[in-house]
Amino acid sequence: MLGLGFMLLGENSREVSAALRARLEAARRSLPPGIDVEVVYDRRTLVDEVLATVRTNLLEGALLVVLVLLVFLGNVRAGLVVASVIPLAMLFAFTAMRLTNVAGSLMSLGAIDFGLVVDSAIIAVENATRRLREDGGRRPVVDVVREAALEVRGPTLFGELVIAVVYLPVLAMAGLEGKLFRPMALTVLFALAASMVLSLTYVPVMTSLVFRRGARGGEPRLVAWLQRRYRPVVEVALRRRAWVLALAALLVANGAVLATRLGAEFVPRLSEGTVVVNTVRLASVDLDESVRYGTRIERALLAAFPHEILRVWTRTGTAEVATDPMGVELSDAFVTLTPRAGWRRARSQDELVRAMQDELRDLPGMRTVFTQPIEMRVNEMVAGVRADLGIKIFGDDLDELRAAARRVDAIVRTVPGSADVSVEQVTGLPVLRVELDQAAASRYGVPAERVLATVAALAGVEVAELREGQRRFPVALRIEPARAVDAEAVGALLVAAPDGTQVPLSRLARLRTESGPSTIQREWARRRIIVQANVRGRDIASFVGEVRRRVAAEARLAPGYSVAYGGQFEHLERARERLFFVVPLALLLVFALLYLTYGRVLDALRVFTGVPFAAVGGVAALALRGMPFSISAAVGFIAVSGVAVLGDMVLASTIRRALDAGVEVREAIRAAALERLRPVLMTALVAGLGFLPMALSRGVGAEVQRPLATVVLGGLLSSTLLTLVVLPALYSFLARPPARPADVPEEAHGG
Repeated sequence: MLGLGFMLLGENSREVSAALRARLEAARRSLPPGIDVEVVYDRRTLVDEVLATVRTNLLEGALLVVLVLLVFLGNVRAGLVVASVIPLAMLFAFTAMRLTNVAGSLMSLGAIDFGLVVDSAIIAVENATRRLREDGGRRPVVDVVREAALEVRGPTLFGELVIAVVYLPVLAMAGLEGKLFRPMALTVLFALAASMVLSLTYVPVMTSLVFRRGARGGEPRLVAWLQRRYRPVVEVALRRRAWVLALAALLVANGAVLATRLGAEFVPRLSEGTVVVNTVRLASVDLDESVRYGTRIERALLAAFPHEILRVWTRTGTAEVATDPMGVELSDAFVTLTPRAGWRRARSQDELVRAMQDELRDLPGMRTVFTQPIEMRVNEMVAGVRADLGIKIFGDDLDELRAAARRVDAIVRTVPGSADVSVEQVTGLPVLRVELDQAAASRYGVPAERVLATVAALAGVEVAELREGQRRFPVALRIEPARAVDAEAVGALLVAAPDGTQVPLSRLARLRTESGPSTIQREWARRRIIVQANVRGRDIASFVGEVRRRVAAEARLAPGYSVAYGGQFEHLERARERLFFVVPLALLLVFALLYLTYGRVLDALRVFTGVPFAAVGGVAALALRGMPFSISAAVGFIAVSGVAVLGDMVLASTIRRALDAGVEVREAIRAAALERLRPVLMTALVAGLGFLPMALSRGVGAEVQRPLATVVLGGLLSSTLLTLVVLPALYSFLARPPARPADVPEEAHGG
């Protein structure tokens, strides 16, 4: 079997794979008899399955959003006007993606929520239909719709800007995390930009055309029922405002404590549908034994998992000239899995890997590390290891490095969550040492150069060149490999003296066989050895933290020796450091936008309280589902912060407008809360239900979307409670006399 791997820099991997498969089909017809080409691993399969998951989630989310629109608006025409924004906004987003070379993938489309896209349209259409019903046909429809659009232009425009601003920290990510998540932020920003423009132009026009004869009827039954149930809740919140605010503060404090116990990881492990079993045997093993052992592993796995495994193939070692060198003692067994629906011995890929480990545990003479093809390559590029964590020990003496590695290995094995712990094999290769005896060579008159040339011939000497058409092949002569490590056989080699005498090499040099280093790895010009481990059943951030503490306390490294840690967690740490700096700046910019909207610091602070309350719900949702914090979850916190502020602005703007008109504080709060109940619930529901399919999906690639969607759902639940219960109490508690109309900025008058 010949393995081929292709990837062109800057090209689309799916298109390259498809073109390569087509070329292979054409080349198959010209192959000589008895030779065939079979594709055993094609990443296009994974890409297609991931895109199918994304398409399913987007379609289901769109259907849920449209259903909410129809139910809450109570008017098919109004619902269709809002729903029509989705394809128009996405058409603009796809065009912008094309122009900016953002490919359609799990990462670029993974955070798209049609609820976010239609939030501004919901507010505009809901306000227009309500004003048309109140007007009763007394004035022209165009005038009523125009006034309704101007009335909410503040919260809609600034709400969209707030959501866009909170995505800026994602654009500030660098390195691998930036390459992964920047397309996601760009796609969302493209869709939000289109949504903002459409809500200010297209939506009012379509509303006036669709309702050119006015809007009839009252509130939908569901909305009326919710208002009746919500009225006493508002009354209790206003009467017991101190208790409500104290409870809200307690929830925020508990959420902050809970956040410190979540754990963390870079991104959730994506189930690729293929498992790689990296096996390491003794350095002295020959190729035939490695092949035999690999075949034994293949047969054992196929026999134990006939319903879970589609194909197994093993790659042993590499060519003499390779960019990824591997000795013949190293093998990678690639296990292609069947669709998960047909599995019988496991429900998830992690369970299947544990079952495979148990099956191979009793095979002697080897160490195994379980990973996945893409994951393995990423780990190799990041840290030079094939596992989640690589502990690099630097020093000069190989024996001392091995001793230190054994101590670190013993420590890591006792840390909860460790799996596939192994020490890099650096010794154990039989080495034939040939030391020139200068005195003996002088007695026989044999130049040292001639003795060394004879020894060099053991590795092979190019003696000719074979030409076959346009192809050229070097012809090398070397000692049989089996004899090249036999001291007696090598010692019998004859070396010609200048007078023609043939002298055995054993008389000219001292030969002995000893155990030597199989590999000597260097990094930054220093020798190093690696202890690697995978992490299962625990978040990697806490695992690495515990390993670092224990190694520092227990490893007892000699002077001049040091330890460094490598793995994907490095990207988590770098992204977290950058986010800790950029997110506060983004939130400060959000506060500035709120201040521009209302012209009052106190009003801006009231609306800004939606951010911590949304974070509390997101933290609680992650904890309930047993998920650690990750960069995917961080994007979810960013998204839900913007939606929470938008919901608060809808209610706060109405309260502010009533207060500016001279309405008594409690009456203004009570009336605004009931009036804006529907848009607040709709904006939260459409955003939440748009993410619901992602949160519940079990398809390929859903692991990356699930934390993001979970955070958004939990955050919207808590932030909506804040908007409907805590915000009225907060307004009542911090109420000030209304400002004179001249002091109120235009945006505040408009909504």
